Amino acid sequence: MSKILFAAAEAAPFYKTGGLGDVSLALPRALAAAGETVRVVIPYYEQQFPDKYRGQLADDTHFTVYVGGQAKYCGIKTLTVAGIQYYFIDNRDYFNREGLYGYWDDGERFAFFQMAICEMMERVAYIPDVLHLNDWHTAFIPVLLQEKYYWVEAYQSIKTLLTIHNMQFQGNYDPVILDSLFQMGWQKFIDGSIEFDGQVNFLKAGIVFANAVNTVSPTYAKEIQTPAFGERLDGVLRDYSWKLSGIMNGIDTELYDPATDSALTANYTAADVTPKMLDKRALQQAVGLPTAEVPVLAVVSRLTHQKGMDVLLDSLDDFLQHNDAQIVVLGTGEPVLEDAFKIFQAAYPTKVAAQIKFDVQLAQQIYAGADIFMMPSAFEPSGLSQMMAMHYGTLPLVHAVGGLKDTVIPYDKNTGAGTGFAFDDYQPAVLRKMMTLATTVYQDDQVAWQQLQQQAMAIDFGWEKSAAKYQACYEDLLDTGVQF
Repeated sequence: MSKILFAAAEAAPFYKTGGLGDVSLALPRALAAAGETVRVVIPYYEQQFPDKYRGQLADDTHFTVYVGGQAKYCGIKTLTVAGIQYYFIDNRDYFNREGLYGYWDDGERFAFFQMAICEMMERVAYIPDVLHLNDWHTAFIPVLLQEKYYWVEAYQSIKTLLTIHNMQFQGNYDPVILDSLFQMGWQKFIDGSIEFDGQVNFLKAGIVFANAVNTVSPTYAKEIQTPAFGERLDGVLRDYSWKLSGIMNGIDTELYDPATDSALTANYTAADVTPKMLDKRALQQAVGLPTAEVPVLAVVSRLTHQKGMDVLLDSLDDFLQHNDAQIVVLGTGEPVLEDAFKIFQAAYPTKVAAQIKFDVQLAQQIYAGADIFMMPSAFEPSGLSQMMAMHYGTLPLVHAVGGLKDTVIPYDKNTGAGTGFAFDDYQPAVLRKMMTLATTVYQDDQVAWQQLQQQAMAIDFGWEKSAAKYQACYEDLLDTGVQF
């Protein structure tokens, strides 16, 4: 078994802004359960740190990290939760803020974070076999290990795996950071290894210098090698396709379990989904819709163009005029999209409930109480919600991209096969047609619907399978002896 250090910018249960936070919680736990030695390193965002864990923090050590020519304090706090030891990189100037990201100095903040990780490993006497990096916030570490910390003998055998959760975010900065932050030479910029459009690109650097690269679904690994999904790095990814793979994310099937979920009005299992109707009634009441026996289509999402909310909005008016159904939307996002859903709620008060907020309990109630769960994303590296919905017997309706394509089997009316509904042509008219098909099957053929529910609930989306694939990746890295 291997020693793994899992490095990320966020991790539940401490902080989470998206899927990275979920993965950073679940994957290390699944790896540990499979016998790996796993520790996690993340920033100490003091203002966001949960009070319930604050008293458990212990100061491990502290040292100086030089950012450019300036000496910066770096504290290492630690605690153990669910058998996983966490290291927290502490610097109040960089991480004691109201939010996690979106600041003018994010480049400097995460340059410090990455150098701090490199400095930390020897000081806490934990030298991993594999350093598992995640997204641009940690993607420059393979360059640092080769160009800045090459002299540390203990680091010579470390292998690096970079997981890309979303190609949109790359970490592009003026090359002056090579001097002003990292205090390293420009050779790798001059030869093009870390340069893109005249800037240092952290994600490209990771793709080039990490020993292996993966994304969070097999289909997304293929998609990002094309101009449509590669966010202009598709050529780089094609050049390094030999070390690129896709491993599907999982979900916590114990946490997201309709049989035990305390947020539900009624619990149920695949063997008897009848109580699900009580959850549907409770959901309708909670969002102010009539408790009518009509199909409920739901969205739990960031309200953004990337999530396909513009395409959904463009399909809604015609759909609502010609179908007896209800729409429940939960989430926040782009103001223009939030306002558009509110307008639909005002226009169709008995058919549309726009819950423009973040509400974990209501999200659980939607997974259980809705009939159809919509994810018309323009792109979706992995997606977790469609798997959660299926686990609750709520059939997903998705744009067949990325992890959505990998996890949702389209309904086949001839054979009854499938676990949901999927469309390829990214147009409002096509989405509307698929929404109509799903509601028609629900209304006209309950036998087929219940068969789809059973098939969806039978799929194992647990992290164990994903963890086994990561283990195989680690073993391959350590067996091949590849170095860059």
